[in-house]
Amino acid sequence: MADTFNYRIDHHGSLVRPVTLPAPGDDPEALRDAVKEAVALQRSVRSTVVTDGDFPRDDFRGAVLGTVRGFRRASGDGPDGLPRWVAESLPKADGPLLADWAARLTELTVIAPKVSLPSPAYLAALTFDESLAAGGGPASARELGEALAEIIRAEIGLLVARGVRLIQLNNPLLLAQVAADPAAPGALSFEDALAVDARTVLLDERPEGVRTGLCPGWAAPAAVDRARVERLYGEIPADRWILPYDQGTAAELDLLRALPEDRDVCLGVVDATTARLEEIDTVLARIDAAAEVKDIEDMALAPSRGFADMADRPLLGAGDQRRKLVLVETLARYCWGNEF
Repeated sequence: MADTFNYRIDHHGSLVRPVTLPAPGDDPEALRDAVKEAVALQRSVRSTVVTDGDFPRDDFRGAVLGTVRGFRRASGDGPDGLPRWVAESLPKADGPLLADWAARLTELTVIAPKVSLPSPAYLAALTFDESLAAGGGPASARELGEALAEIIRAEIGLLVARGVRLIQLNNPLLLAQVAADPAAPGALSFEDALAVDARTVLLDERPEGVRTGLCPGWAAPAAVDRARVERLYGEIPADRWILPYDQGTAAELDLLRALPEDRDVCLGVVDATTARLEEIDTVLARIDAAAEVKDIEDMALAPSRGFADMADRPLLGAGDQRRKLVLVETLARYCWGNEF
């Protein structure tokens, strides 16, 4: 893709919140100041994308679960380790999900903002509760996913209209479903998940420079089923695939090897779950191996996942996060020089 370099130094979107920042919604002025500081951090580490750090939300799913009618918080955690939510009815959006925050970001930086959203298939798989169907809940996970797909697709159109040029959908369940011995987490089948997420990235209009990306998981399985991986890439027409690439496993390279030539890839080359910094030569050797199967001009680099999928459960401290982001920038300079 001709303008991949515009987003060469990437990250997933969620950042470590300042420890003094109140819960989302408690102090709007403090929240705006924190987002402004997050933008300054991203510019200081020369990121080519800018997000709001997910600071306005309790977790990375909050853009939907916290704004769309039809969901309620249930007791305990779900199979993904995050607080459990259930769909009591088909969802309805009363207004923009993230577009207002994206518009604020454009006032803070000349870089077009990036927005990350949970994929509709991911949300449907984990929030569908068959026991609620008789009381007005969705009749199936597929029905719930399709309703969410329409909401999120409409939001993507609004985001693009407001200047967003890179939109990332996150579905952490998909890589488990392309494993050589696939798991079936949640209530949505692999086939239904592909169909639902495919509906979301089909934009009616695509202004120059707009990219829709999909992250299918934070870590590669032990081994992948090539046929299922090819179905994943073939049926979801995302421009950009955000893939784990921080462990140096054969499965990580297999995921990349199956990617069609006309798709961009963002490689998660540093581990966002540990403070230890990777050896530059080790990571560069992995990138060299990737370049043997994929044109390096169609690549970007990032950490392996977000740094704080939940506001109150950061994976690293703020200082370690900064060092990881600086390392991604350093690796990008080794790969592409100063063409940013």
